Amino acid sequence: MPRFDIIGQLGSLRRYARSLTRDSAEAEDLVHDALVRAYERRGTFRSGGNLRAWLLSIVRNAFIDGLRSRKSEAVRVEQAGYLADASMQAPQEHSVRLAQVRDAFFKLPDEQRSALHLVAIEGLTYSQAAEASGVPLGTLMSRIGRARAALREMEDKLPARAKSHLKIVGGP
Repeated sequence: MPRFDIIGQLGSLRRYARSLTRDSAEAEDLVHDALVRAYERRGTFRSGGNLRAWLLSIVRNAFIDGLRSRKSEAVRVEQAGYLADASMQAPQEHSVRLAQVRDAFFKLPDEQRSALHLVAIEGLTYSQAAEASGVPLGTLMSRIGRARAALREMEDKLPARAKSHLKIVGGP
């Protein structure tokens, strides 16, 4: 098997991923996912082929798969939203607080929201959630970390009285 050296291709992969996603964090996730795919499928690389073109096509395919996945997730979230709206309202103070938390949760990027949902709401282990999401464990953990950080940032912006009712799982 020919030497599978991708280090020299990282700059091109990152630039291409950033142009596709328009976001640095998403681009890093995309490159990570693409490199995992490339490594797993390294046996399909034709000897003497253009490694850079092959890796860039994997980045593009991973991006398209992610778009499809996010669209599907958005439909599920929207349908879940209809169910949530049909539920009985809590007492006024708690209802407002729950609405704030729900809004902050739904403002998270799709990947972060999905990862946090699987672990914090569905109770899956990180490994199970990574498998269900179709992403490596490290990617899932970084998404959860970014989601929790975003929720903490939202929490820091609320008045002190409102903070007392919200507990972020895994937070400080």
